[in-house]
Amino acid sequence: MTYGNVADIRALFGAANEITKIGGRLFFIGKSILGVPLPCLRIGRGKECSLLVGAHHGMEHITADLLIKFAYELVKGQICAKETTEARTVFIIPMLNPDGCMIATGGVGETHPLYAQLAGMNGGADFSHWQANARGVDLNNNYDAGFDKCKERERELGITSCGPTRYGGERPESEPESAALCALTRIIAPRLKVAVALHTQGEEIYFDYNEKVPRGAAELAERFSAASGYALSEPEAAASHGGYKDWVIDKFDIPAFTIECGKGENPLPPSDFDDIYVKVRGILCAAAEF
Repeated sequence: MTYGNVADIRALFGAANEITKIGGRLFFIGKSILGVPLPCLRIGRGKECSLLVGAHHGMEHITADLLIKFAYELVKGQICAKETTEARTVFIIPMLNPDGCMIATGGVGETHPLYAQLAGMNGGADFSHWQANARGVDLNNNYDAGFDKCKERERELGITSCGPTRYGGERPESEPESAALCALTRIIAPRLKVAVALHTQGEEIYFDYNEKVPRGAAELAERFSAASGYALSEPEAAASHGGYKDWVIDKFDIPAFTIECGKGENPLPPSDFDDIYVKVRGILCAAAEF
């Protein structure tokens, strides 16, 4: 398999289908604003499970490639302990925000039905730093964890409406993408051991919310750090509420993590992929085995 191009939706589905041919199972948790199915790979047969999520943000599409490669190597038995897929089930959502990824990588032409709306929100035709979904909602600010505080912080920053980043929507789970992820999480929560959301960049690991640290989370964070060399960190105020990691910790008291993959300026170039994967692979294996 080749990597670096799954922001192209056809390539994403092609890679997912290839994984199913060698042992993974594919299903869809919902659809995006523009009607793109949201794929989830299920690998393993165990009762207890882990959940890995990529590409909440459009310009962070490299995280989808990371999870596709991990899924491929996991189902082939090339990484993690041999018993992992016998004892555990790993759910992998490579790309939660396909619309945002398409906008960030391909832009929006003048013939696109949402061109005027999106260009107006973006302040121009360069969409390479677009993070939100196609409605201009930042999915990782759209979860019910300190949502009121998240909105207060938005107003302090002068963010009052849809745009390329930071705007969390009118209410938690207002977006089909975040609502679909929450629905899956609720279903598997009784047997979910850990949830990990990949973002870029900074080589950092976030594992608490509002001073709450679920049992086992600190120890697992240390394992992640040892495996990757990434630093344990606390989020800045603007990113300290409304995120998926925050919601999982707050609602379920389950270890959940935001991993800021790679280092540099977003969007990280495809040439960084191999170096990033070498470090992130250890984190993903530890999460799969926890």
